[in-house]
Amino acid sequence: MIDLLSLESYCNELLKVDEFNDYCPNGLQVEAGQQVEKLMLGVTACQALIEAAEDWEADALLVHHGYFWRGEGLPLRGLKAKRVGALFRQRTALLAYHLPLDAHAEYGNNRQLGERLGLIPAEPLSDGSLIWHTTLSDPVSAKALALRIGDRLDRIPTHIAPDDKPLSRIGWCTGAAQGSVEQAAEQGLDAYISGEISEQTVHLARELGIHYYAAGHHATERYGVQALGRHLAERFSLEHRFVDVENPV
Repeated sequence: MIDLLSLESYCNELLKVDEFNDYCPNGLQVEAGQQVEKLMLGVTACQALIEAAEDWEADALLVHHGYFWRGEGLPLRGLKAKRVGALFRQRTALLAYHLPLDAHAEYGNNRQLGERLGLIPAEPLSDGSLIWHTTLSDPVSAKALALRIGDRLDRIPTHIAPDDKPLSRIGWCTGAAQGSVEQAAEQGLDAYISGEISEQTVHLARELGIHYYAAGHHATERYGVQALGRHLAERFSLEHRFVDVENPV
């Protein structure tokens, strides 16, 4: 068991939240209750996850996608009111970490996806970059990499293939990072893996000569919050449970 504010303070320091200019507040987003003994983990703080937390009588939810995004309306009304109201009624706190959880060298989404796909050792493409990369000692075919992604993530990726060359330098960035495909190509990567794909991504990949794999926003971001949750559970003797609310995107 740990005090809620102490848990937030530990996570904030561990993930170095002050170093990020993010699209949302990182840390404690909904303060409800004082002590945390049961910690539920999930990708997005949707209504289904909140209801699962209530059924399990969780003291806190730890997610990657929380609330209060830049540019959205401020009033607590509609779906936002329903979600936040439910958290208060059941006294379940909400902690959310976005870019800090993507970037963390050990528990981050990008590190964990690399491990999941067997793309290790790996490191950021450059200082402060969210793109991670590795160089394979034995190049793989583009089809073999697609099959590996599908097998490890239980999600067949959308694959844009400009050619049939073997792939050696592989890069990736979880979530909605398709906009970084140009940067990946400029850095000489043979292939780039992300979560989402846009219409223009197809043309960019073909014209840049880089293999692009869209493996799913949700599917690529399931692993960081689980790794962080395991660490917190071990350090503070917490019960923890990951709930995977299925999302095809």
